[in-house]
Amino acid sequence: MSNNKINPNQQDPNLDQNQTNSTAPSNPASTQNSLEIAEIREGMVIMRDGSFRAVVACKSINFDLMSAREREGVEYSYQSFLNALTFPIQILVRSQRVDIEPYLSKLADIQVTQDNMLLGDLMEDYINFIDSLSRSANIMDKSFFIVIPYYPTSDLNNLKGSAKGFFGKLFAKQSAQISKIDRTTWDSAHEEIKKRVDSITGGLYQMGIKSVQLNTKELGNLYYNVYNPDTAVYEPLGDFRDTASLFVRKGEGEKPEQGGF
Repeated sequence: MSNNKINPNQQDPNLDQNQTNSTAPSNPASTQNSLEIAEIREGMVIMRDGSFRAVVACKSINFDLMSAREREGVEYSYQSFLNALTFPIQILVRSQRVDIEPYLSKLADIQVTQDNMLLGDLMEDYINFIDSLSRSANIMDKSFFIVIPYYPTSDLNNLKGSAKGFFGKLFAKQSAQISKIDRTTWDSAHEEIKKRVDSITGGLYQMGIKSVQLNTKELGNLYYNVYNPDTAVYEPLGDFRDTASLFVRKGEGEKPEQGGF
């Protein structure tokens, strides 16, 4: 039997320092293995197959309130926007039930501090009306996103493969192995994603649509709400600093003496 001990400070010669070493979770039946997302970093989503995603949030415009000429201009701009694309995109419209309990609680607090009896009675009627309206009908809020992919190999080849094997990928067993990404691929993807986001936001601006790329925290909130639609209404994700792993910073002051605390 060998008595060799492992030195924790010794580096593994087989590990490439220019690669992101991502290992699969120890439990193969974990829910995390069924997700195609490997990591979210610097405003980009890293997929398990080594591809990247950026998400752009868009504000809606009221098409019904526009004149005939304004509608024609928006339609022409949208046509030009699609024809100018040189990469695939995904347009996502997400509907989510609105929780108005915080709004009703705020109105109730204002009503308690109201000195005018008439205004207090009116606020009570208004609170009861909003409460009954929310119970009788589902108040939904729609959000609009554009997902911008980037494949280090080829966008066209991956698009054809995903379209051909859609049902196969849907019912296939997810692989627990995560692709490794080196620094060169990461820098190239970061630069290409930035160019594509600028192209998308510029094209949307021509239609009068304001848009912005989601950062890391906003992406985490988005995916948390998508995968936990019921829980997210009552238990928001909150600050990332409360859920992320702890880290140690170098402190200020004199260096402590060895052998004591």
